[in-house]
Amino acid sequence: MPPTDVTTLIRTELPRLAGSLRKVGELILEDPAAVTHCSAAELGRRTGTSQATVTRFCRAIGLDSYQHLLIELAQERGRGEVSDWGTAEIGPDISPDDSLERVVQVVGSADLRAVQQTIERIDLDAVERAAQATARARRIDVYGVGGSGAVAQETETRLFRIGCAVRGWTEVHAATTSAALLTPADVAIGISHSGATRETIEPFELAKERGATTIAVTADTRSPLARAADVRLVSSSSETSFRTGSIGARHSVLVLIDCLYVRVAQLSYQRASASLALTDHIAGQHAMKSRRAR
Repeated sequence: MPPTDVTTLIRTELPRLAGSLRKVGELILEDPAAVTHCSAAELGRRTGTSQATVTRFCRAIGLDSYQHLLIELAQERGRGEVSDWGTAEIGPDISPDDSLERVVQVVGSADLRAVQQTIERIDLDAVERAAQATARARRIDVYGVGGSGAVAQETETRLFRIGCAVRGWTEVHAATTSAALLTPADVAIGISHSGATRETIEPFELAKERGATTIAVTADTRSPLARAADVRLVSSSSETSFRTGSIGARHSVLVLIDCLYVRVAQLSYQRASASLALTDHIAGQHAMKSRRAR
C-alpha cells in the first residue's frame, strides 16, 4: 500500500463495515500503539470476536494479513515520532479545557498530515490523464455539494482564469441538466469526500452516459463516485474533534485541484498565459488605495 497512515485508511473504510468487523476497527483506532503488541487472537478476544474476524477485517480494508497491519501501524507511529509537530504525542482529540496553543497544534498537525498523505499517495498517471482531458475539453462541469460545493466553485475559479470553459454546479437539478447536455468532447469532475453523495453521483453518472470523461476527487476509491469515474484522484484527511472527515479533507482536496490546475495551465500554455495577461490587472484596479495622513 502507499506510504500513508493506516489509521486514515481504517477511518475511511469504517462506515462500510458492520458488526464484528466494525468493532475491530474501532478498537484499533482507540489505541493503535497498544494493538501493535497484540496477537490476532488477543485482539479478537479484546473485541469479543475471533482471530478469524481480525484476519477478515484486515482483508476488508485492503491489507494482506494481520502482520501487514502491525507493520503499517508501526511505520505510522515512527513517522509521527519524527514529525516536527509531534503528532504522535498530540493526538486528534480536543477537550473543552484545552488551551488555544494545543488547539492550534492539533489542527495544524492534522492538516499538515492530510496534505502530506495526499502528496505521498498521489497517482501521477491519474493526474496526467485528468489534466490532458481537461486541457482539451470543449466544456468542463464540476459537481459538488456542501463542503465539496465550495471546492467545486474554487475549481471553477481557477480553471476559468486560464481560459477553460468551466462551470461549478452545486445544485442537483442544474447539475443534472448540464450533464444531460455534455458530449464525448467534454469533462465532468465530481468532488465528494465519501464518494457516496447522491446529489453529486446523479449528474456524474449521467455525464458518463453522455460520453464525457469523468474525473472523481474522493477519499474512497471503492465508492460509487469512484466506480463511475474514468480517472480517480484520491485525497486524505486527518480528523480532529469538531471537524468531520469532509472538513479535515478540504486542504488535501485543494492540493489535488491545484496540481490539476497547474498541469492544465502547462498543457494549454499559450491560452493560459494569454488569459492571465488579460485579467491580471483586474484585482489591482479594485484594491482600495491607502490615504496618506495629513
